Amino acid sequence: MTIHITPNTTQSNLPRPGLRRSRVQEGRPYPLGATWDGLGVNFAIFSANATKVELCIFDAEGKTELERIELPEYTNEVFHGYLPEARPGMVYGYRVHGPYEPDAGHRFNPNKLLLDPYAKQHLGAVKWDDALFGYTIGHADGDLSYDERDSAAFVPKCRVVDSAFTWGDERRPRVSWERTIFYETHVKGFTQRHPAVAEADRGKFSGLMTREIVDYIRSLGVTSVELLPIHAFVDDSYLVEKGLRNYWGYNSLGFFAPDPRYLAGPFVNEFKEMVSAFHHAGLEVILDVVYNHTAEGNENGPTLSFKGIDNATYYRLLPDQKRYYINDTGTGNTVNTSHPRVMQMVTDSLRYWAGEMRVDGFRFDLATILAREPSGFSEESSFLHACQQDPLLSEVKMIAEPWDCGPGGYQVGRFPPGWAEWNDGYRDIIRSYWRGDEGQVPAVANKISASADIFDQRGRKPWASVNFITAHDGFTLNDLVSYNEKHNEANGEDNRDGHSHNLSNNYGAEGPTDDAEITDTRYRQLRNLFATLLFSRGTPMILAGDEFARTQGGNNNAYAQDNEIGWIDWHVTGESRNLAKFVQKLIMLRQSLPMLRRGKFLHGTFDEELGVKDVAWITPAGTEFEQENWDDTGARCFGVLLDGRAQSTGIRRKGTDATMLIVMNAHDDVVNFTLPPANGGLRWRCVIDTNLPEREELVPFEFGKQYMATGRSFLVFMLEPEDGEDASPDAARSFAYVSEALARAAGDRLPI
Repeated sequence: MTIHITPNTTQSNLPRPGLRRSRVQEGRPYPLGATWDGLGVNFAIFSANATKVELCIFDAEGKTELERIELPEYTNEVFHGYLPEARPGMVYGYRVHGPYEPDAGHRFNPNKLLLDPYAKQHLGAVKWDDALFGYTIGHADGDLSYDERDSAAFVPKCRVVDSAFTWGDERRPRVSWERTIFYETHVKGFTQRHPAVAEADRGKFSGLMTREIVDYIRSLGVTSVELLPIHAFVDDSYLVEKGLRNYWGYNSLGFFAPDPRYLAGPFVNEFKEMVSAFHHAGLEVILDVVYNHTAEGNENGPTLSFKGIDNATYYRLLPDQKRYYINDTGTGNTVNTSHPRVMQMVTDSLRYWAGEMRVDGFRFDLATILAREPSGFSEESSFLHACQQDPLLSEVKMIAEPWDCGPGGYQVGRFPPGWAEWNDGYRDIIRSYWRGDEGQVPAVANKISASADIFDQRGRKPWASVNFITAHDGFTLNDLVSYNEKHNEANGEDNRDGHSHNLSNNYGAEGPTDDAEITDTRYRQLRNLFATLLFSRGTPMILAGDEFARTQGGNNNAYAQDNEIGWIDWHVTGESRNLAKFVQKLIMLRQSLPMLRRGKFLHGTFDEELGVKDVAWITPAGTEFEQENWDDTGARCFGVLLDGRAQSTGIRRKGTDATMLIVMNAHDDVVNFTLPPANGGLRWRCVIDTNLPEREELVPFEFGKQYMATGRSFLVFMLEPEDGEDASPDAARSFAYVSEALARAAGDRLPI
């Protein structure tokens, strides 16, 4: 066992030339972090096992340590002190003393400058050097050894901030879950190549607030912009050695500070300005947050913050071998949210971003970890309870990525009411169906109905299923229909990284092609996939750039590609531009059709009062599915009949929606589909045909007539109500909304 106790008086504590003494008062143990009150700054940092904490003051550039001050008080496991002369802009860090005893879980080393976990702004970035590690690299005792080199020159510093900001008439959009459409994107990737973004603003929050950027997102029709991680994060050393970077940002180091690389200026209020710009446009801002692990890795990782402040508290360690870390994340460590102070840090961070920074919701990376207690995942975990009872957090959108690589890690459908969850089953089934796999029709019927078998419990609504076909991790939608295999050579791992089970199809050529027939098939499949996503019940999520066929050259793991592979190319022409217009039309139609947003799951239940089913599954012959149809593994074409009379909820028992028929044909050849009879009118009108994407007129078709559904096509028919005994004024009005949406889509300019 190696034990190294740092005494209270060491050479590092003695006055040094050039350092001046500073008057420090006892201050308060709350709030944690560095808080300016207009007269001075209160510093407070939690550590249950440290023996002493020193506040280190640096010059404005963070290069020269000017002063080292011992925090004078220790209250409720919080070291604290108050500097009357301190002001916003002050640059600081901490040195924390205590036992260096890895076998007991303690890794204190005051030679390592540490970031304040509650710092609101970071200055600089990690510069990889052996001095960053608490142990001596190459020593025979490995991480049991003790390194005495000063790391200050190689770590970011913290900066005291002034939180004052004038929000003016800004208001949260408060988009209802039923109307929500997520648009997942990356701060830098979205702005770096946009011609309207000024050079200095590219890759920055300031670039995202560029008028042309905001106008485009709003015109597309999505409601909520979901940003990949913007918390301060670290470029992994092995990536830096290969000339790459951690582009996505899933390597957090500070849960309160935006990453400096996204700031065009010196002030964090730039983020607030971006939020304000989006809110004025009626758009929500959702943050992808990574509270499950940090950039410090396992026992062989660097000492940058939490590890040196209180390793045994902040991380989950093996119970009988505290030298080692529980690794439910696959990244080396797991944040210990079972400890009340760690859970407080996470919830304080969430409240800070939801309150002070006014974001509208959070998508939690590997969220199963946050709800895992020492006994395993629990729907009654302290973290989930804390979020549910919090008056602020209970009002913002909470989205779980409901899996991790730990024991019992796959928990889709088990998060509590109020949470939405990424539905990876939707992604896989829809991909399989449209590439023509056998036996997918029953599963598709389930998934486009919001996966009722998973989510229809405890009063949860269809919006709890976040439906997606692509996300940042994996192929783009264009690459899904252009490549049979992943092409991750640029990642420097011999194409071994990334998933190989992509459920993709190149339709005859790997990658770009001049073959017109293949290109036509690919674009029709893109339209099919988008139409399926936007006409399914649940909450749709679109990956930014998919709407105009963005490619990553077949790279399905572009986490390290901070370059043209990972950035969006805004040079959009021809079929790509037409695709974007088609997606805009689909979104407008979705928002005009209440039946797609109703707060009820579809089970094919017969309504005795109305005499209709909430949904009926239709064969190409125009008849309702029997068991033999469900059992037919060769079936690839079917219809979904949503009778408007059965779509209303609550006390309104009469039909309030127009009746809709969706036809999906994944065969590679034409299917003659017989249009079934339905209520309240005499004929169907074709609203969408992915084989004829630019058709604007509503073409009429009589009941019993056959429609030639092109191979690999998606169709939408609406029942046109007419005056008569069965006609509903509300249904007629609903149909009129559809007509208006189509006309608006045809006339609206999409600034691209």
